[in-house]
Amino acid sequence: MEARSERKDGVLVFFVEGRLDAFGAQQLDTWAREALHDDDRELVIDLAGSAYLSSGGIRTFNGLKREMKRRNGRLALSNVGEYPLKVLDMAGFTVVFDIFPTTEEAVRDITLKRKNPSLFNEIFSKKIVGEGVSLTIEPGWMTSPPSLRVIGDLKKVLYATISEADVKTRKFSEVNYSLGLGALGASVKDALPLLGEMITLHGSMVWLPTDGNNTPDFLTPLDTGGDVPVYTGYNITLDGPFNEYFTLESENANGVTIADIYRAIFSSAKERVKTYRGVVAITIWGVLDNLASSGLKKAPVTGSTPADGQPIMSPAHLHEWVAADTASSYKGDTLVSFGIGIDLTHDLSGFSPEDLASIYYANPLNKGAGKQMYLHNHGVVFKNIPYDPTLDLTSQVKKIVSEGEFADMRHLLDSTRLRKAKIGIAYIQGITKE
Repeated sequence: MEARSERKDGVLVFFVEGRLDAFGAQQLDTWAREALHDDDRELVIDLAGSAYLSSGGIRTFNGLKREMKRRNGRLALSNVGEYPLKVLDMAGFTVVFDIFPTTEEAVRDITLKRKNPSLFNEIFSKKIVGEGVSLTIEPGWMTSPPSLRVIGDLKKVLYATISEADVKTRKFSEVNYSLGLGALGASVKDALPLLGEMITLHGSMVWLPTDGNNTPDFLTPLDTGGDVPVYTGYNITLDGPFNEYFTLESENANGVTIADIYRAIFSSAKERVKTYRGVVAITIWGVLDNLASSGLKKAPVTGSTPADGQPIMSPAHLHEWVAADTASSYKGDTLVSFGIGIDLTHDLSGFSPEDLASIYYANPLNKGAGKQMYLHNHGVVFKNIPYDPTLDLTSQVKKIVSEGEFADMRHLLDSTRLRKAKIGIAYIQGITKE
């Protein structure tokens, strides 16, 4: 491997030529540290000449990023090719490193924010959400506009008319974040009577079987491309990246509700996000103060349809179909969740009424926020997971679901409370149906 360096507007730039394998990464680390002067605070690594990147290269980037942070400066990557970008994305580091299409853009961004720190603070800044609560906002790395993909018919869920023909199969490798109604089993016929609340998180599927035992089940295959299918009668999947990440800290001993978190996201987006259209998808990794939850008691399938033609969420049938728990539980434990939020105070004309109706229903167990928003969230509880908001959200979710001590999975009510959280936010641009 070869590298040359030059300074552009006071920014040290390294142009890499060759493979960033373990040996090449060691060379780059040595050369970069030797080239850094005591007054250098910014470093850009141009990867236009490098078509190969391994974990050794990522470790070198991480080490250099820590060094620039120690200097109160920045590290940026530019001209990242297709394969290195895939490696970074697979390892969850596209949201860790500042990545720019060209070196010129990287240098321009660095020098602009060096001259005007307030612009930098608009991106990495603490904003007061309410008394005793603050949010730190950091940008994600955009590859494509995020959208939602809907499988199945929500109306069939609500009226308990799902048939065997309505159940679809998905592979573990096909979904990063989704929620809905699902089951595992040897066949569709085997899974159909057990369809319950489900969530998929980076290769793991967690669900609440409707077998009367009220005990969640889960599967995390070592090979996410395996043959074991996920059966779903209804599913909402996030396609695309998170636009931003919020780190939430609450000084309130009781934390903040999920409704409060969404309210803060909506308010912030209206002020800052030009692409905001009133619908968001979020993933939360946080510390619980209290889990308020619900779950289906039985599968909403043909044969169990209410005789009076009313939906299962109507007052006449709610107790028969849904179990709720709002008592204090899982205080101090870890929550990993995925959810959808619709801001009813925003202009939603960018989405058709049919598309919006395909992703939400008014849950009668949620009180107080119904005229402002519709929320739909599922979450998994884990125990003994150290919380460190400086870590990358995607990497941590992957680690938690594969290594964490599983405790529970539920449909989250809006009154669920968290003391602190790291949140990935996708500002949804479209809704498609399969």
